[in-house]
Amino acid sequence: MADDAYYMKKALEEARRAFEEDEIPVGAVVVCGGRILARAHNLTETLTDVTAHAEMQAITAAANALGGKYLNECTLYVTVEPCVMCAGAIGWAHLGRLVYGAADEKRGFRRFAPQALHPRTELVGGVMEEEAAELMTAFFRAKR
Repeated sequence: MADDAYYMKKALEEARRAFEEDEIPVGAVVVCGGRILARAHNLTETLTDVTAHAEMQAITAAANALGGKYLNECTLYVTVEPCVMCAGAIGWAHLGRLVYGAADEKRGFRRFAPQALHPRTELVGGVMEEEAAELMTAFFRAKR
């Protein structure tokens, strides 16, 4: 089974797609049983929908692939720490594991709702953190 860095690279590929589409560069993949079930990136501008975060798109796609709403056997890899909304969805999905790259000091769930995840969800942060943070910095630098 591939390690966390392998799947985080796949999430970073999605984040780069978001960057190219002028979306905030966050990417996510859901893995279950060593297989990628879902790939997604932010689509808030494209869909004019504030809830169209990468995590929400990936959770929905993975649930559809599995035919059920619970992802307790799955891992979500996301390039940036999820916001409160996404952490709530991750909690409701009973996600088995959450792995993220860069922390989000301004909007991350750990600051505002550290108990949002399901109690059994394993949390791993800082995987390929530098790469994820650099992508976000480059995006916002270009906007200013």
